[in-house]
Amino acid sequence: MSDTKTGPDTADAERLTSAPEESDGPVVGIGIRGWMLWMWRQLTSMRVALILLFLLSLAAIPGSLIPQTGQNAFKVEQWKAAHKGVTPVYEKLQLFDVYSSVWFSAIYILLFVSLAGCIVPRTWQFVGVLRAQPPAAPRVLTRMPVYAAWHTGADPKAVNAAAYRLLKKRGFRANLAGGAVSSEKGYLREVGNLAFHLSLFALLAGFAWASLASGSGGKLVVEGQGYSNTTTQLDDFTGSAFYTAEDLDAFGFKLDGFTAKYQTSGDQAGSAREFTAHIRYWEGADATRLKTSTISVNHPLEIGSSKVFLIGHGYAPVVTVRNAKNEIVYRGPTAFLPQDGNLTSTGVIKVNDYGQDAGGKKTQLGFSGYFLPTAPESFEKTGPISMFPGAADPMLVLTAYAGDLRSDAGVPQNVYQLDTKAMTQLQQDGTIARARLKPGQGWTLPDGYGSITFDGYQQWASFNVSHRPGNAVALAGAVAAVLGLIGSLFVQRRRIWVRATAGPDGRTLVEVAGLARSESAKTAEELADLAVELQDDAPAIDAPEPATEPATEPATELSDGPSDPVTPADPDSKE
Repeated sequence: MSDTKTGPDTADAERLTSAPEESDGPVVGIGIRGWMLWMWRQLTSMRVALILLFLLSLAAIPGSLIPQTGQNAFKVEQWKAAHKGVTPVYEKLQLFDVYSSVWFSAIYILLFVSLAGCIVPRTWQFVGVLRAQPPAAPRVLTRMPVYAAWHTGADPKAVNAAAYRLLKKRGFRANLAGGAVSSEKGYLREVGNLAFHLSLFALLAGFAWASLASGSGGKLVVEGQGYSNTTTQLDDFTGSAFYTAEDLDAFGFKLDGFTAKYQTSGDQAGSAREFTAHIRYWEGADATRLKTSTISVNHPLEIGSSKVFLIGHGYAPVVTVRNAKNEIVYRGPTAFLPQDGNLTSTGVIKVNDYGQDAGGKKTQLGFSGYFLPTAPESFEKTGPISMFPGAADPMLVLTAYAGDLRSDAGVPQNVYQLDTKAMTQLQQDGTIARARLKPGQGWTLPDGYGSITFDGYQQWASFNVSHRPGNAVALAGAVAAVLGLIGSLFVQRRRIWVRATAGPDGRTLVEVAGLARSESAKTAEELADLAVELQDDAPAIDAPEPATEPATEPATELSDGPSDPVTPADPDSKE
């Protein structure tokens, strides 16, 4: 650009964006009104929006590293018990409820306001630009970064009309007025900018909608058992302001079987190759109208507005417990929880209705131990761990307790943990009584407490029932943001002017100039192509020879900077 002072027409030509202008201080008067307007302009500027977006990403880090009450309240209590020193500080900072905290909400709301304040006026201004004609040609086209000129014998009006036709053919918005053609192209750049802003707004709106109107619950189901989508049957449920237990979709399903396949050789031996839950489900209140389906990893079952995801898998040993009178007091599968990649699982079996012991006192039994899908030959080197996730050689390792399980005290208990405060661990030959059982084997309990038999095992699967209405909006916003960013980066906004004027010598001077928002060879290439195509209607002619010294004027001049299209340079000049 030239440092020469330009008029309004040149200033308009240089402004190729609809972005609001930014200022470094109050621009409207002084006092409260001026400062308020300045602060509003700062809040709605791109710089502040990027800062808020960066702060939002930083604020989300604690929510990923620290257990959140809304996701797993039990895990939060465990974390507090293990970190009692910093727990009060974390509670004051609301680090256990990051996404609903005051400081996270403040950043979120400010970012919403910033984007809205940027999008609305920018969109309105861009609509005005689209409705207006391209800016008129500057008075001095030689000041443009890209410039070409030549003389022709064609009529100026015919040249301008031909240039108008060629520019329209190339997709430019063109306007023929005032003896010149003004054109503009690359509006998708600003469309990309606006799409990016709108997409960010939609992305944030989707997350906000999801947090306000979503819910999820977890359920562990053993093979052969069923489940109904109610809070009484869910293992856990997390709702939101606009999604409560009353909003749960009415459905249920039965787990008929589970298929688990693992690689048996190579470096990835034991890696899962297939997890598929085979179910029969129903919708509504009629549980007799069953439909057959499968649920696998990344392929959830969609029922109504809910999705059922497969999130876990394990084993449930089937045992039979008999009391001293050889009466069956417990029979069935009990889910054990995996502890490693080979599905070494731990669990407890609670026999609440055992009855009376040998002395006639009411008692209860509890068993804790391991289930090993593929047990080692000896525990001496490895301990009680599984060698493979598949059930190639299952084994159940148990220890027994007798006493009070405290399950009748009305205090909630974890079904996967055994409260041994009021229980006594059974002894045998002066040591802790233990048993290693293969399917079909039994263990006679010491002190006349009866027996337990390992009948076999069943598989279980854990499911997550999720209702997140804002996910589709957030995903669409993310995709549109990427597309908008691509458009804003690769599409170039540019303008081209053509002016044909009659000279005093009877020839017509054709001037072609271009201006782009950024330095690019594309504008010069388009200008050169246009000049070549325009030769059909405005062929270049040589300048008349001077009477004293012959000189030849170049037919076409094309440069990337200001130049004089009429007077050729003097080869003998030292300037």
